[in-house]
Amino acid sequence: MGVEVSRLSNGLTVATETLPSLESVALGAWVKSGARNERDDEHGMAHLLEHMAFKGTKRRTAFEIASEIEDVGGEINAATSVETTSYYARVLSDDVPLAVDILADILQESEFDPEELEREQHVILQEIGAAHDTPDDIVFDRFTETAFRHQTIGRSILGTPETVKSFTSKQLHDFIERQYGAEKMVIVAAGDIKHDNFVREVEKQLGGFRSKSDSTMPQYAQYVGGDFREDRDLMDAQIVLPQYAQYVGGDFREDRDLMDAQIVLGFEGRAYHVRDFYASQVLSMILGGGMSSRLFQEVREKRGLCYSVYAFHWGFSDTGIFGVHAATGQSDIAELVPVIIDELQKAGENILQEELDRARAQYRAGLIMSAESPASRASQIARQLLLFGRPIAKEELMERLSALTVERLTDLSSRLFSTKPTLTAVGPVGTLAPYEAILDSLAGTHTTARKLAV
Repeated sequence: MGVEVSRLSNGLTVATETLPSLESVALGAWVKSGARNERDDEHGMAHLLEHMAFKGTKRRTAFEIASEIEDVGGEINAATSVETTSYYARVLSDDVPLAVDILADILQESEFDPEELEREQHVILQEIGAAHDTPDDIVFDRFTETAFRHQTIGRSILGTPETVKSFTSKQLHDFIERQYGAEKMVIVAAGDIKHDNFVREVEKQLGGFRSKSDSTMPQYAQYVGGDFREDRDLMDAQIVLPQYAQYVGGDFREDRDLMDAQIVLGFEGRAYHVRDFYASQVLSMILGGGMSSRLFQEVREKRGLCYSVYAFHWGFSDTGIFGVHAATGQSDIAELVPVIIDELQKAGENILQEELDRARAQYRAGLIMSAESPASRASQIARQLLLFGRPIAKEELMERLSALTVERLTDLSSRLFSTKPTLTAVGPVGTLAPYEAILDSLAGTHTTARKLAV
């Protein structure tokens, strides 16, 4: 039957996919508003809302929210990302009306009680401290902060102790009023679900939800290169526009007395909507997507220079970032980065057909396996609706992947890895080559890259 989509009179999008043989349903509300939509004095507020979502409404206490869903064996949670926030549940099919009622309740009637707020602020301060004490977490925070310096897209989702402690109940209510509207939300269910019944249930609970938020969506940014350090305030007191993303790159190092070093080397990636997005995803798999990948084989298996290495590509609505993460001991740092750079540059000269075929097979298997999980499938449908305005069939995705060629991937590699790099490192990083030397090696030959280790 595939994905069925309806739109309510207030503009709210409702989508379902029936998954045969299941007796449960994964469902949730996804909002096109996340950490990127915060003002400077709201840094961390979208994440705090995730914590406060289940702390009491006008009809339910925090305990009642938890107990009602768990009394029927269900589970409920929330998550915050750079560009979206989600509230979701998993229940047996007979309990879908209860789950919709609870989700609608927390979206529309949350109290944000000051005492509950103070407790959750304390919890998040602990979370911020824990992240700072975890090198493989903090290195990624520093990575995005450096790649998108002085921009909301690059800030830590958690916020800072100063901003988190300053938030009031009124600010939380104002943020929801400003950011949450039906035109920026989708309600999705996957599993043992009937579309018409689900639409009626959502209509009953959320049909009166405000059609529009007070914010407007940003235009897509165009990368222009260079260094950007201007801290702009693009928002007035009523309307908050996310900053247009501009990748700037740069260098961040924190020398800590640790047993190992965490290193991330990255470049400007591709936005969801651009031609090279799927090519970038496949390239990350070829370079560092598994045990057969180039980086794993060369850096870990053949040379033993690290205990962990992988590549990734993150897409956003108007930009992206391609990166390699490695974790290694102090004695191997000097040699590790040149070898990684060498492998990246080789990709701009030659990619084998068998590598492309393997990456495509991995991608296809991932799509099929995720479709077997109702929670993964609901999340995937929601992302597609928010990003593209429609669900994308697996067959269409495979057609895009089938159109990729080794020539296109090598061309992408040569362009991608010639952009200004972002390098972040945390740990005993004193022997890591200077940033200027890494810049020179990326602009030169493989021999130049290897000389960094000398």
